[in-house]
Amino acid sequence: MGKPASEDILVARFSEYLAAHKDIHFPHRHSFYHLAFFTAGGGSHTIDFERFPVKPGQLYFMVPGQVHSWFFTGKVEGYVMNVSAGFFNAFLQDADYVERFPFFSGVSAEGVVQLPKAATPVVTAQFEGMLQEMNGEEAYSQDMLRLKVLEMFIQVSRASRQEAAKQEPPHNYVLLRNFRKLVEQHYMQLRLPKEYAALLYVTPNYLNAFCRHMLGKSAGEIIRDRILLEAKRLLINADMSIAAIAYQLNFADNSYFTKFFKKYAGTTPEEFRKNIS
Repeated sequence: MGKPASEDILVARFSEYLAAHKDIHFPHRHSFYHLAFFTAGGGSHTIDFERFPVKPGQLYFMVPGQVHSWFFTGKVEGYVMNVSAGFFNAFLQDADYVERFPFFSGVSAEGVVQLPKAATPVVTAQFEGMLQEMNGEEAYSQDMLRLKVLEMFIQVSRASRQEAAKQEPPHNYVLLRNFRKLVEQHYMQLRLPKEYAALLYVTPNYLNAFCRHMLGKSAGEIIRDRILLEAKRLLINADMSIAAIAYQLNFADNSYFTKFFKKYAGTTPEEFRKNIS
C-alpha cells in the first residue's frame, strides 16, 4: 500500500486496501472523496442504496457523505484513492473546480464510469505514477500528486465521453449544478421549490420545468429525494434513534417523519433499518 503523502490523500492497490479494511462489505460512509478503479474481478457495489455490477475497466467516484458497501466474487485487482475535500484548496484558485467534473455530482449513477478498453492502461499507468510519487522522496511531491490526480480526472472525463455526450447549452448545466449545490446545503431547512427559485433568481414554474427537462423530476421531487436519502443514510447508524433522526432532519415530530418515510420509501424506518443490518 502506498504510504500517505499526507492526511489529505491515500493511494493504494485495491487488494492491499481490502486486506487492511476487511469490513468494507458493511454499509459505511466517508468524509472524503473516494475513488475505486478495477482492473480485474467482479461483484457488486452499492452506493446510496443503488446496486451496480463491478467490472474491469470501471471507476467509481464518490463524494463525501455517500453510503456504500462492496460484495466481491473472486479476487479483485485495481486501485483505490481517498482524497480530502481540502486537498486542492491551496492549489486551485477555483474552489469549485473539482465539483464540476460530472462524476462528482453526488448522483450515484453519474459516479460510475466504464472506460473504453484503450483508456484502461492509461489510467492504470497514472495510478502507478501516483504510487511511485507517494513512495518516493522527491521534492514537491504533494504538488506533483495534485497534478497527477487532476490529470487523471481530466483524462477520465474525456475518455468516458461524458462531456461530449451532453447536448444541452452550457448554462443549463451551470443552473443544474447550482440548484443541486443549494439543495445539498439547505435541504434540512428549505423544503419548497419557490425558496430555491428565489436563490437562483428564476421563477418556481421555470425551476420545475427546467428540472423536469434535465432530470425527469420536479424540483420538489429532487428536494424530497435528498431528504429521503439522508434519512436512509442516517438509518444505517443503529445507535441513532428514529426520533433523533426525525429531529436532525427538522421534522415536526417522529410520527410525521415515519409517515413521510413510509410514503416515499415504501417501508417504515424501523423495517428499512432491519433490512439493511
